[in-house]
Amino acid sequence: MPQVKNSASNSPGRPYDNALAPNRPPARLGDFTADARVLILMAMALVVGAGGVAAAWILTRLIALCANLAYLHAIGFTMPAMADLSLGLASILIPVVGGLMIGLMARYGSEKIRGHGIPEAMEAILYGKSRMDPKIAVLKPLSSAISIGSGGPFGAEGPIIMTGGAIGSLFAQLFHLSAAERKTLLVAGAAAGMTAIFGTPLAAVLIAVELLLFEWKPRSFLPVTVAVIVSAVLRTIAMDPAPLFAMTPLTDLVWPVFLIAAGVGLCAGFLGGLLSLALYAVEDLFHKLPLHWMWWPAIGGIVVGIGGLLDPAALSVGYVNIKHMLQGDIVLHAVLLLLVVKAVIWVVALGSGTSGGVLAPLLMIGGALGFAIGSVVPGGEPALYAMFGMAAMMAGTMRAPLTASLFAVELTGNYLALLPVLAACASAYAVTVLLLKRSILTEKIARRGHHISQEYGLDPFELIRVREVMVRNVDTLSSSMTISAAIAFFTGDTVRHRAYPVVDDRGLLRGMLTRADVLSWTRQDLADCDPATTSLADFISDAGLAVAHPEDLVGAAADLMAHQEIGRLPVTERASGQLVGLVARRDLLQARSQMRRQEVERGAFLLRGKSGNATTTVPMPTELGR
Repeated sequence: MPQVKNSASNSPGRPYDNALAPNRPPARLGDFTADARVLILMAMALVVGAGGVAAAWILTRLIALCANLAYLHAIGFTMPAMADLSLGLASILIPVVGGLMIGLMARYGSEKIRGHGIPEAMEAILYGKSRMDPKIAVLKPLSSAISIGSGGPFGAEGPIIMTGGAIGSLFAQLFHLSAAERKTLLVAGAAAGMTAIFGTPLAAVLIAVELLLFEWKPRSFLPVTVAVIVSAVLRTIAMDPAPLFAMTPLTDLVWPVFLIAAGVGLCAGFLGGLLSLALYAVEDLFHKLPLHWMWWPAIGGIVVGIGGLLDPAALSVGYVNIKHMLQGDIVLHAVLLLLVVKAVIWVVALGSGTSGGVLAPLLMIGGALGFAIGSVVPGGEPALYAMFGMAAMMAGTMRAPLTASLFAVELTGNYLALLPVLAACASAYAVTVLLLKRSILTEKIARRGHHISQEYGLDPFELIRVREVMVRNVDTLSSSMTISAAIAFFTGDTVRHRAYPVVDDRGLLRGMLTRADVLSWTRQDLADCDPATTSLADFISDAGLAVAHPEDLVGAAADLMAHQEIGRLPVTERASGQLVGLVARRDLLQARSQMRRQEVERGAFLLRGKSGNATTTVPMPTELGR
């Protein structure tokens, strides 16, 4: 007599075949899911790290070449000192021409070269399966070099993160890798490029974790670390190995420093929030112009050119300005002028959609703010406060406090200042997190219709066992039920579920029977049997039926249900195969609900005797949204 395989069973060759077998070994659970493939990714990261250094070396020289051609009409690969240039009215045209060239490259090359660089990398990771267009690897550094070289008030960090990420992504696309593995190599390239530019390997690893990876796993951390180490080693050969902004190290750590650092952080947080709001307000104004976006960078270039007339030091990368502030050999009025002009031209230029980054301008603006505060505070140290301001501005605006803290001390070599720098970063971070829903990076992505959460937590599905959410009193069908009785049961008015476990007299699971199974039975299926006398035990098959066990994780059960496209999963004892429960889709929500209760239930348990009620629950909102 033929046996009909019901819809809840597996098709041959699937990973969950024979899941019903009572001797199936339990899953090997551990703290991490890494396997031997991480070694392959680490080997590939060696190549990606070297590629990031090469990209950084080329980019810095392209920027210097463009700046020399634009302002000195000469060929050179050393960045000219913009503050020493004597600019006339004609110099306004230089950033305008540069903006026009970028607009043409974006329109006829790739629109993805527009913007900060980091949001584009984040978007490629989350929504583009970490696949980047080969054109990005060429056009992004070239457009950024033109933008910065023609006076654009940007740094090389955004472009190198995008370019290094493109190198990692393109290299990964040569091999049969998953999207998650491509992401790892993309981020490895981005972190390697940042290390090569700034000489900050620890901060590069942290920025990968805080902003780009969206996970904390050995599979991603180890290859990124390998790429960063390779980049740091090669940087000592290809570029200047010294700290980029060396300053006199802090030698005496006293408690007032922490208070002042926190105060600088608060000011930087508010200013960073204002800059974020201003940037996207300017972007909205550009969108209202009756012109194609190709022309917007040229229009923004007019403001950049005028700003250059007011203060040439505000043009281009301006790393020398940061050095002067950290060494304390710059006057206050020059710092204030730089602060205002740099902020205005950066907001307008970036809002116009040109190609540039956010990190270097934020460092300069934050450093200027800290220097100014240190100049007016009695007994203040402007250079030290400039360091606090730099780190705090980065932490608050980019929402990366750990990265910003290490970044500042690695840039300057001032490691004793790490604790007060962390205080400044935490203060700025607190301000912007409480006042703004999104960062300057994620707002760009949100405006394209995507949502990113930068709060990482444990998946409740990976903490809770099936026995904690399963239904124990299960409605079942007897394996001795006849086919005719089963048809009558499912076509009658008393049926409550779409699927029922079929068990024998000993409570052992013999299969799952669904309403769809019964309705799909045809005369051909029943040709060789008498429905009135043939039992379900003789008609249905349990071969390869998907089941869960009480000790399985809820996440594994959810994956199995999604893989099998089923809504109800029987739960059996591993040793005996006896049915002990059932998990439905709604039961999976209990795992989420348990985690939610830890967030909303508040209690003062030591005060239970006085208040009479230990816990209160924060009500859920009546509308969804953030």
